[in-house]
Amino acid sequence: MRIRILSQSLKTEAFEGFFKSHLWQEFFSFLALILIELETNRFLQKFHTFRGKIHKYKIHKSAQRLKIISEEDKIPSSAKRVSSICGSRKKRFLASAQDAALKRTTVKRKGILLKSMLIIHFCPLLIFTSFSNSQACSGRFVNPITDICWSCLFPISIGPIKVSSGGRQDTPNPSQIPCFCPRPPIPLVPGIPVGFWEPARLVDITRVPFCMVSMGGLQLCKSKVNYGVHGVSGERRTQNSFYQVHWYVYPVIYWLELLVDFLCLEKGSFDVGYITELDPLWNADELSFILNPEAVLFGNPIAQAACSADCAAATAGFPMDALFWCGGCQGSLYPFTGNIAAHNGGVQASLLMVQRMMAKLHRELLLWGTSGTSNPQICQKYLLPIIKKTQYKTQMTYPRPTTRGPMACNPLGRTEVIWGSGREFPYKGEDFGYLIWRKRNCCVL
Repeated sequence: MRIRILSQSLKTEAFEGFFKSHLWQEFFSFLALILIELETNRFLQKFHTFRGKIHKYKIHKSAQRLKIISEEDKIPSSAKRVSSICGSRKKRFLASAQDAALKRTTVKRKGILLKSMLIIHFCPLLIFTSFSNSQACSGRFVNPITDICWSCLFPISIGPIKVSSGGRQDTPNPSQIPCFCPRPPIPLVPGIPVGFWEPARLVDITRVPFCMVSMGGLQLCKSKVNYGVHGVSGERRTQNSFYQVHWYVYPVIYWLELLVDFLCLEKGSFDVGYITELDPLWNADELSFILNPEAVLFGNPIAQAACSADCAAATAGFPMDALFWCGGCQGSLYPFTGNIAAHNGGVQASLLMVQRMMAKLHRELLLWGTSGTSNPQICQKYLLPIIKKTQYKTQMTYPRPTTRGPMACNPLGRTEVIWGSGREFPYKGEDFGYLIWRKRNCCVL
């Protein structure tokens, strides 16, 4: 009865999230062991009681037989002789029938006892094993007021002049005023070059397939395929990991109408743009060679040693676009998959996943260039199959948003050692969400 109540309570959603914590699994495993011990003692007591009843039954039958024999002694000797043969046969037959019935009853009771013991021992094991294989989908909706560092919108520049820097670093802006862009049917129309940083995309980095971290921890389906792993491979001291990535379209400035009638803003609605669970190239390094065949050129110590310079440049300012195969202090951008060979921490691994995802989308021509100093670059978006790392900044939104300080939004490849402390913690702090700030240079006509 207790096992049935426990199995029914485990089906509720509250207990489902309750059991997914590793600490509570150990606690309830301990309770299950206590329950098993109590049930075992109870069945043993019943079994001993049953054996006592059998023993009493045998004693009672023996006494009855003696009583029958004593009564038969009163029968005359002539009748005894006649009935002795039939009576002895009848007694032997009754005794054998009673013994067979007792054996069948004993075997049946032992079978029931064995079945109950097996259920008590193995049901909790199956229950806790199934919960240990599942992982919690955690997340939170991004609050535009409290979870976004609005000072990262700056610097805003008009031509080469910065209207407001806001204490943030900036990339080069067009120096000529006015700018000229085509506007059909007029071939060239003068305008004013403007530069600013806009929050344009959201990214989920999660271990649980179809877990939408930036949508409040919504899990689209209960898939157990391609779960993220953290662990040591063989005798290596470095850990490896695997993550899934979700890419959202997030034009929050246009929603909130912060810049009214501003022609350079991206107009659109919230949308899920890309999920790696449906991409067969995300799980296999060999298949991703289709997108990045140049990866063979950078899989050597010399090319990877050059990434130290990119790490230093990104920490001091912005990364080096010439070293497009480097992810700064986080590692290498190749291959374009979710496998990380050197996992040093959740923050480091998630930042590397963000960079790989953007490099992958640029290669697939799903991300274009939006910044530059020449007229063709500021008049409209342009194709950019190789990522321009100086065009982006990242800001953590989950589990702990970075909304203040000089490192609230960081260029790609900047070290996370300075600001990443305490941003990863067990259970609800092992999946991550980031807001992508994109540099936008345009010619306002």
